[in-house]
Amino acid sequence: MSENADLALARSVVRIERDALEQLEASLGHTLLDAVELILATDRHVVVAGVGKSGHIGQKIAASLASTGTPAFFIHPTEASHGDLGMVVPGSVVIAISYSGESREMVDLLRYCKANALPVIAMTRAADSTLGRYADVLLQMPVVAEACPNGLAPTSSTTMALALGDALTIVLMSRRGFSREDFGSRHPGGKLGRSLQTAGDYVGERKDAMPLIGADAAFEAVIYAVSEGRKGCAGVLDTHGVLTGMVTDGDLRRAMMAGNTGASAQHVMTRHPRTIDPSERMQVVIKELSENRISNAFVVDETGQPLGLIDMKDLLAEGYL
Repeated sequence: MSENADLALARSVVRIERDALEQLEASLGHTLLDAVELILATDRHVVVAGVGKSGHIGQKIAASLASTGTPAFFIHPTEASHGDLGMVVPGSVVIAISYSGESREMVDLLRYCKANALPVIAMTRAADSTLGRYADVLLQMPVVAEACPNGLAPTSSTTMALALGDALTIVLMSRRGFSREDFGSRHPGGKLGRSLQTAGDYVGERKDAMPLIGADAAFEAVIYAVSEGRKGCAGVLDTHGVLTGMVTDGDLRRAMMAGNTGASAQHVMTRHPRTIDPSERMQVVIKELSENRISNAFVVDETGQPLGLIDMKDLLAEGYL
C-alpha cells in the first residue's frame, strides 16, 4: 500500500506541474516578444536575478542564454546589495524572477535599476507586486497550485519559471540565427563541441608521432613502423613527403600469406587511401569512416603531406563516439 501511495503521489506531482505548464503555454503573448526585442536591442549583458529556488532557476536561465548567443550572467540580489551592483552596467537588461514578486532581497536591485534607467523584465505571478510594479516588461505566470502537498515548496512555480526562461532563450536563439556550429564553439568540452571540431584542429592537438615510412622501406621496417605506431597502420611517403599509400595490418598479413616478405612498402601498401581535409568537421569524418568501415585515415594538407592520423579507437576512448 505504501508503494502504491508513493507512486500515486509522484504521479500527482507530475500531473500538477504538467497542468501548470499547459496554463503557462496558453498565457504566452506579446509580452514575451517585447522581452525578446528589449534583449536584442542591447549590446550589454543580460543580468538574471532571483532568490532561493528562483535563484537556482535564474542561474540555469543565465547559463542557457550565454551558451546560445545572448551574453548573460547571474547575480544574487543579496550580493548585489553589497557591491555587486557594480556589475550591472548601463545598457544591461535585468531579468528578475520571483513568483510572489515580493522577495525583500530584490528591492535594492530594483531601485538601482529604476534610478539608472536599466530595463527590468519581471517573471512573476502578480502584476501588482513590488516586482510587477518595477517591471518594464512583465512576463506574468499563471497562479497555480504548488505540487507540494503542503503548498509550500516551490515546485509548479519553479517549473514554469524554468520553461518560461527556456522559451525566451530559444526564441532569442532563433532570432539570432544561432547555429549548431555556434553552439559547438561554446561547448568545446562536450560531445557536440568535439563533433563540430575540424579535423585539422583535432590532429593539431596531438603530439604523438605519426607512423610514417618511405616508399622503398624494407618489409621488416614496415612491420616495425606499424607495430610501434600502435594504430594498426603506417603511412607511406614518396620522396617529396606526399602520402602515396597506407600499409595496414591486413596488408601485412596478405603479403606474408603470399610469401612477399621481401617486398618494399610500395609493393604491399594500399594505394590512394581515404584521406581527410583539415577543414572537415569531425562529425562528418566520423560518419564517413563509420559508414565505410575505415579504422583510421590521415589528415593531409593541400600538397598531400600528412598532418596527423585519426583513429577510430582513439575517438571512442575520447568520447567522440
